[in-house]
Order: sequence, then structure tokens, then C-alpha cells
Amino acid sequence: MRQRVVRVAVVAALVAVVLLAVPLALAVRSALYADQRDTLERAALAGAVRVSPDYRSGDPVELPAPPPGGRLGLYDPQGRLHAGSGPATADAPVHGAVAGEVVRTRSGGDLVVAVPVSHAEHVIGVVRASSPAAAVRDRVFLTWAALLGVAAVALAVAVLVARRQARTLAAPLEGLSRHCLAVAEGDLGARAAPSSIAEIDQVARTHNEMLHSLSELLRHERDFAANASHQLRTPLAGLQLTLESGLEQDDDARLRPVLAEALTTTRRLHDTVEEVLRLSTSRAMLRPRAADRPLGQVLRATEERWHGQLAQAGRRFEHLARDVPEDLCVPGGPVTEILDILLDNARIHGKGTVRLVVRDLNDALAFDVTDEGEVHGSAARLFDRGHSGGGQGAGIGLALASDLAAGLGGRLARTGSAPTTFTLLVPIRGDEAVDGTT
Repeated sequence: MRQRVVRVAVVAALVAVVLLAVPLALAVRSALYADQRDTLERAALAGAVRVSPDYRSGDPVELPAPPPGGRLGLYDPQGRLHAGSGPATADAPVHGAVAGEVVRTRSGGDLVVAVPVSHAEHVIGVVRASSPAAAVRDRVFLTWAALLGVAAVALAVAVLVARRQARTLAAPLEGLSRHCLAVAEGDLGARAAPSSIAEIDQVARTHNEMLHSLSELLRHERDFAANASHQLRTPLAGLQLTLESGLEQDDDARLRPVLAEALTTTRRLHDTVEEVLRLSTSRAMLRPRAADRPLGQVLRATEERWHGQLAQAGRRFEHLARDVPEDLCVPGGPVTEILDILLDNARIHGKGTVRLVVRDLNDALAFDVTDEGEVHGSAARLFDRGHSGGGQGAGIGLALASDLAAGLGGRLARTGSAPTTFTLLVPIRGDEAVDGTT
């Protein structure tokens, strides 16, 4: 922006200087030549008044001093030089003046003015004054050089003023840009500072008001999630205790599996509520790392949860870890949540056998969830919140799974449409983001 402001100011100043300097330079040139001709004419007139009517009979003529660097001479009507200096024989300006008119012209590189000398209504002679045109040309060039210097100074001043004004205009905008970058990095408490420019201050105030509204909205959402999770913990804990007590006291072989499954589901729901509470009470951009769990434990727990549900629908569930050690630790909570969302998506929208395959990509683990169905439409829109593809569901699951994957420094993508395949990439070295492809 600074360069554009300076460039616009310099172009405007240059146009103004050209529009002013060019006519001025032409006017100065015309004025200098006219002034020199006036000087020559005055010298010739001064000489003409000193010419006696009897000069041709031998009466001496005392002409005034010629102009600096010039010549002044008296010619008779026949064109002969009688006094002063000049060409020995009359030239065109002298012959023109014999007709009774003052002649102002250029001849042989000189500026020439010829003034007729009259007596009794007859021209008895001509006074010729001349000076080199080069001397006037030198004065013109010198004046033009001075004008050029003034124009250069004006342009330099324009550049300095433009740079100062550019700093004044750009500084608050650059500050606003830094503020937006801080907000993008998670500092929702940052506010744009005021400046001395009303329009930019209006933008800053509007931005601050928008950020305040956004912060309040996010705070209300976090408070709602935290409050809901907090209030759900107590009844869930009571339900869990009731199921545990019933499982210990009931000897009915038919009810014990049902109670055990209900207790397992309740514990999972309790863990989910704890995870939501943890995420809602942590800072948006500085979430604590989830607890690591061995990969084998995560896969076995996933099979226990989904084998029965898919079997009830007449579908098979298979899982395979290709050359991946089962004691390798992964973020247990988020990975479990993402896999549950993908498997539930396969149960509702897919068909046939559901497969979970874990692959080692050196710096990341790839979790492929595949079924025998097909998926159509834009792969990017599948992860838009509220987009359900026209089928069942609220369009939240895949968006939530994508957010959880990004929170791990990983990525969730649809890597196949026939059969439907979703791949979760989870880094296994520090917090580096995964850029690999499948």
C-alpha cells in the first residue's frame, strides 16, 4: 500500500509539473527573445535620433554604444554602411526598413532590428542593430535548467510528503492486519487500536464490535457445553452405580449380559461427557493433549462396540492392523470418537461388510474405514456442518470428526467413493501436522 500511495502522489506531482513547466518554459523562451528584440529596437531608435539630415554630405554621425555583444550601424538608402558596425552592404532587414517600416527579424544567426530614419517624409537612412541569437539561446537554456531544478525539487518534496502520508495511512492498516493475525492465532482478547484517520477508526471499531460479539457467542457456546456436560455427569454417575449394583445382585443369567452391555454403554457415555467437558473448559487454540492408549486396546474396544450392532443388521465387521505394533500409543479419546462416527456413518449410509484397516505411514497412522456402498457428491461438502447429503442424520458427525482430526494435528478425508472409504491420518511423532496422502 505504501508504494501505491507514493506512486500515485509522484505521478500526480509529475503531471502537475509537466502541465505547469512546459507552458512556462515556452513563455520564458518567447519573453527572452522579445526582450532582446526590444533592447535592439531601443538602441536603433536611440541611434536614429542622432542622425542629421546632412550626414551624407559629410556631417559626422555619433551613434550610441551598441548593445552588449552586438553591433549598431547607419546605412544610406543605397545600402552603404556610413557609420557604426555591421555588414558592409545592406542585407534584407535594411532593405525592408528603407520602405519605411521597422523590421524585426533574424538574419545569419543574429537577431536584427532595422529602424528607418526619416526627414520631410522621406527615408534618408536606416539604423541597424543586431546581436547574436546564440546569446539569447544560452539564456533560455539557463532558465530552463533553473526550471528543471525547481521541478526536481518539487518532485523530491512530493515524494517525501507522499512517503510520510503513506506511513500515516498504512500504519493503522498494518496494525489492524497484525491484530487480525493475532485473532486468527487464538487471541480473542486482542483489540484494534485507534488511529488519527476517521475511516480506518470506523473499520477498527466495527471489527472490534464484531470480535466482541463473536467472543460472547463462543463463550456462550462453551458455557453451554460445559454446563450441559457438568449437569449430565451426576445422573450418569448415578445410573452407572445403579447398573453396577444391579449387576452384582441380579443372578438372572438372561439379564446379566443386558446389564453388562448397558453398563459399558453408560461408561462410554460418561467418558464422552468428560471429553466434551474437557474440550469446552480448555482454551480454544491451546487444548491439552488427550491421554494416549495402546492401539490394540483401541481396536479391541471398537470391535466390542460395533461387532454386535452390525451383526444385528446382518452385516460383518472386520479389522486389521498391517505391520503396526499393538502397543503403539495413539490419542485414545479423539481417535475412538472419530472411528465411532465413521463406523456409524458406514452403518447408516453404507452396506455390506465394514472394514477397519490400520496402516503405518512412518510418521503417521492411517485408519481406513471401508464399506461396500457408494457415495456421490463433492468430497469437500461431506465435512460441512449441516450437510447430510440428503440422507438420514443431522450433518454433524463428519464435521465433528474432521474437527477432532484437525485438533490432533491430523486429517480426515474421503479417499474412495466406490466402495466408500474414509481415511483418518494421525501423527505419531510429536504434534506435527500430517501432510501425507493415501
